[in-house]
Parts: sequence; structure tokens; C-alpha cells
Amino acid sequence: MPKDMIRYDVLAQEAFRGLVKKVLTEVSHAGLPGDHHFYVMFDTRAPGVRISARLKERYPEEMTIVIQHQYWELAVSDTAFEVGLSFSGVPEKLVVPFAAIRGFFDPSVEFAVQFPLVDENGNAADMPAEGPVKAITSVSDAPAVSVREVPGAKPAEPPRESEAKAAEAKAAEPRKSEETGAVVSLDAFRKKT
Repeated sequence: MPKDMIRYDVLAQEAFRGLVKKVLTEVSHAGLPGDHHFYVMFDTRAPGVRISARLKERYPEEMTIVIQHQYWELAVSDTAFEVGLSFSGVPEKLVVPFAAIRGFFDPSVEFAVQFPLVDENGNAADMPAEGPVKAITSVSDAPAVSVREVPGAKPAEPPRESEAKAAEAKAAEPRKSEETGAVVSLDAFRKKT
């Protein structure tokens, strides 16, 4: 196969990171419209990620946050976003560079985008065989779109105001697999009715 000198894979990833930035910027100004909400999965080891030592211990490699009911001070810069969230009743402020994002999901409209890990040379470390464009599509069009589970990576619990919200949050958490590297369907992220 000829070598891609233009690096379409890198350009596509940059474009989709720009999409995530634009969406978060709009939400930071106007709030979440309708039923939209986001699961943002990021590498906690990436340069520029700022989370508390408590969260770093709990999520040493990867973390998923939910931007839905209770978040505050969402701010977006050219290279990162920061947001206030509550974890087990403890307020935390997180700073996440866009380069650290591994996945962005809006279950309300079945939109998902995954980003491969990139090494220091800008090469995709775990690019799916089908390439980045195949991994970026509507869930209903491509049931293969999935989230790879990483050992020690657990979704952050959404804030809980009541037992009903706690049950809803529990139902929205992705199911844990007993196998390393298992694939979890995006159905695990959808709201249960």
C-alpha cells in the first residue's frame, strides 16, 4: 500500500477534536440543549491533564466523565477544557486537554467518536483496522462503534441528588467486563427507560 504522505488520519482526528471543542464551547455559553449530554473518556496520564490525587489514584489510566445534570464552570480554551464535577459528593475541578480525549459520546443522538492513542511522533498507537473514519459514525449506522474497556478505567459517577437519580446514574454506567480489552457496546451508555 502506498505511504500516506498527507496524513489523512491525523487531519481527520484534528477535525473531530475541533468538533468536540466547538460543541463544548457552545455548551459553555448556552448550556446543554434538549436531552443532549456527553460522556468524555480521557487518558489521565496525558500531559496537561489536571485532576486531584484522589481521582488519579482511582483512575490511573483512563476516566470517563459525564456532563449532564450537575456541572459548573465549563470553560474551553484553544487546547483544553475545564469543568467542575462532583465525585461521591466531593466537588472537583478537572482540566482536560483535547489531545487527551479518547472518546466523546452523546447518547441522546447516538453520536460517538473515538480517538486513538498517539505516540510522541504523532503516530496512532492503537488505530483500529478500519481507520478513524469508520470509527466515527452514528451508532445506528455502525454497530461496530464501541468503547474498549481498559483495566482500571471506570466511568466517573454522575452527581446524585436522590435515590431515583442514583438508580438512573447506575443504569447509565457502562457494564464492566471480566476480560481485559473487551468491547462494550454504546448501548451501555444510553438512557434506560
